[in-house]
Amino acid sequence: MITARDDRRRTFETVPAGVEAATWWGRAWVAALEERAQDAARLRRGLAYAGEGHVDAVTVTPGRIVAYVRGSRARPYRTELTLPVFADAEWSALLEALAADPSALAALLEREVPQSLAETVLPGAGELAARCSCPDTVLPPCKHAAALCYRAARLLDADPFVLLFLRGRGERELLDELARRNAAHAAREQPDAAPDFPGVPARAALARTGLPLLPAPLAAPAVAGPPPAYPADPAAPDPLALEQLATDAAARALALLATAEDPVGGLTLWQDAVRLASAHPTSGLTGTARTLYRDLARATGRSTTDLARAAAAWRQGGLPALNALDEPWDPPAGPFDRARPALLAAGQGPFRPERNRLTARSRQLRLGREGLWYAYESRPDADDWWPTGSPSPDPVTALLR
Repeated sequence: MITARDDRRRTFETVPAGVEAATWWGRAWVAALEERAQDAARLRRGLAYAGEGHVDAVTVTPGRIVAYVRGSRARPYRTELTLPVFADAEWSALLEALAADPSALAALLEREVPQSLAETVLPGAGELAARCSCPDTVLPPCKHAAALCYRAARLLDADPFVLLFLRGRGERELLDELARRNAAHAAREQPDAAPDFPGVPARAALARTGLPLLPAPLAAPAVAGPPPAYPADPAAPDPLALEQLATDAAARALALLATAEDPVGGLTLWQDAVRLASAHPTSGLTGTARTLYRDLARATGRSTTDLARAAAAWRQGGLPALNALDEPWDPPAGPFDRARPALLAAGQGPFRPERNRLTARSRQLRLGREGLWYAYESRPDADDWWPTGSPSPDPVTALLR
C-alpha cells in the first residue's frame, strides 16, 4: 500500500478498499470534519467521489494530508487537510501515559487507537481544517476535501500510526521512545535485591559434579494404539480423514521410536497421498473413502482416477511399484531381453516391447528399476492400464499371479 516512506513523509499510492470508516477512530476522524460542514450535499458528493476513485495518491507529513482530487474539470485540484502537531511537552506526557499503561501500549502495537488516548490524539473541535484549489470555497469543506477526508479515514483504519504521524512523530521514533520508557518503568518496578543475598561463588558454580545416570527408556509398544473416535460434525473435518491421519501419525511415531528413522520421511506430496489412499482398497468408491480420495486428489492436482490407479500400484508393491507405474525407462540388455522368450515358452503369446514394458493386447508387464516385474491389465484395444497381482523377478510368475 505504501510506496514511499521516511521519517517525515509517507505516500500511499493505494488506499484500503471501502469508503465508510470501519473503526471507531476512523469514524471519529470523519465526524471531526462533518461537524464543521455547512452543506450536507457536498459531503454526499465527496463520499461518492471517494468511492469512485477520484482521490489520487495520498501524501502524509506532520500536520498535513495532501492529495490531488479529480473533479468535473480535466485538471485535478490540490486538496489538503491540516491538523496541529503536538509540542514536545505534549508528546512527553502522551508517551509517558502509554509506557505506564500496558493495555494501551498493547492496543497500539496491535494497530488500534487506545480508548484512553481518544481525546488526546483524535481531532478536537475545530482542529481539522481543509483547503482546496477549487473555486468552491464559500462553504467549506468542498466535496474534494470531503472525499480526501473519507479516504484518509480508511488509512487510519488500517494504521493508526498515520494519525500519530500527523501529530508530529513517526512510527520508528515512537516505538524506540516507548521501548526506552517502558524499560525504565519496568526497572523502577523491580524490587531491590536483599543486601545479604548469599550468592554462589563462581568456583562452586563451575565445578564439575557427578550427576545420576538417566533412567532406562521405556520399551516401545508392540503396535500403535487405535485413534480416538471423532464425531461426524458437519462443521468439523471429515472423521475418516482425521482417523486416517491419526493412525498414520501413530504408526510413524512408533517407527521413529523403534528405529530412529521415519519410514516415509523422504516421500513427495504425491507419493505420500498415494500411500495414505492405498489403505482403502475401495479406490474411493464407497461413501466412507470418497471424501478422503477427493481431498487427496485435489491437494496433489490429480484426478481421483489417477489416485485410485496409483493406490492400486502402491498396494501391489509400495514405492517401487508406484515408480513402475509413473516412470517409463530404458532397461539394459539382460533380464528384459530374456523375458520375451520365457513368456513364449510358457505359452503366453508374443509381447511387444516398448522401453521397460512388454504388452500383449489386454496384458502388460513393466520392469521396475529394482529388477521386479509388475503385471497390468486393460480392456482390449484400450490404453487404460491398471496394476494387478504381485511383483516377481520372474515375468511369467508375475503375469500369472
